[in-house]
Amino acid sequence: MDANKAKTEPVSVLMSKAIDMARLVNYQAGAVVSKTVIAKKTGTVTVFAFDKGQGLSTHSAPFDALVQILDGEANITIAGKALKVGEGEMVIMPANKPHALKAVKPFKMMLVMVKS
Repeated sequence: MDANKAKTEPVSVLMSKAIDMARLVNYQAGAVVSKTVIAKKTGTVTVFAFDKGQGLSTHSAPFDALVQILDGEANITIAGKALKVGEGEMVIMPANKPHALKAVKPFKMMLVMVKS
């Protein structure tokens, strides 16, 4: 499947196909872009693209979350512990622990929220 086509089609057309997750979202200057891939009661999968310097401020969630870096590099802080994470690496952010993300350079990530 053409990944450019996947960006504009409904999520249902992504089913049962091989998809390059990093190509589902494009970088935009000074912005954070996201696309929800799966949204269920039990969890979500969302792909994000962060321009350099963009991020998510410190917050917490009531569920464990897995971040997989698809492209670029980010600083992720979990409960005060700073991590530098690059392409191909993942981090599990525990439920109820404050965390934040910031783009060292433009980066893309897949966020998997596990709700049960």
